[in-house]
Amino acid sequence: MLLDCAIIGGGPAGLNAALVLARAKMKIRLFDENQPRNAVTHESHGFITRDGIKPAEFKRIAKEELLQYPDITIGNQRVTAVIKDHDSFIIHTSDQQSYRSKKVILATGLKDVLPEIEGIYDFYGKSLFICPFCDGWELRDRKLILITENEHALHGVKLIYNWSKDLVVCTNGKDIFTKEQKELLSRKNVILLEDEIIGLHGEDGYLQKVLLRNGKEIEREGGFIGSELKQASTLAEILGCRINERGGIEIDALGRTNIKGVYACGDITLGPSQLIHAASEGSKAASGVVMDLANESFLDEQ
Repeated sequence: MLLDCAIIGGGPAGLNAALVLARAKMKIRLFDENQPRNAVTHESHGFITRDGIKPAEFKRIAKEELLQYPDITIGNQRVTAVIKDHDSFIIHTSDQQSYRSKKVILATGLKDVLPEIEGIYDFYGKSLFICPFCDGWELRDRKLILITENEHALHGVKLIYNWSKDLVVCTNGKDIFTKEQKELLSRKNVILLEDEIIGLHGEDGYLQKVLLRNGKEIEREGGFIGSELKQASTLAEILGCRINERGGIEIDALGRTNIKGVYACGDITLGPSQLIHAASEGSKAASGVVMDLANESFLDEQ
């Protein structure tokens, strides 16, 4: 069977794209490897009517709603290759299956690469987070730390300062702030520590102390990590999709990439990393697919 669209990735972007396409009478398949970026997250926030929902429950509800539509199938499969073949695409999966589709939506997401600090993953997702919009409310007005090695760290400092003025910034031995930036942090009473972190202490994933190479111990109740981002999949690069200087896939307003018939949405475009933004991008990309397929079908029928 020739699919109208194959959606690769079952996060909020892929799920919402599937919903829009299903409601447009499209024959679609959603490929979901089920290895989400937010696997460590206990609650998702910022999505109206779903604030505080567990990510697994969000996905369960979404798939239950999608399967009410007759022309959608969902496979727990890893896509190993997407090959352009004339006016369609052949999708190969790790279980040796092949599918053909007119269009492809890539919603494969990103991976967070955390600083190499012993024990950091013990606290990640419980008291140390990536996105202040997602988790800042729960950490409001507490003793926070920003662990970052990123040269654009000042942007993160300004954001986190909105939720707590009791803020320590640790660069883990890196010199990333300019003289002027350091003076600004000092005026705002933000403590900057440029020593290497040798350990994090706490209980059950809840941070209590940060230990530095120089012997200092900093009491903190939680905070944020400046992660590096990388594409979770190489499919876009192999297909020839244009990648911008930040590492995101370039798209137009309706998710179209530079490769005809290939669309992208969600984190892979390096837009805002919130649940609601990803879902919105999925909706836009699906709208682009529907418009393009409708136009092509209308013209073919003349």
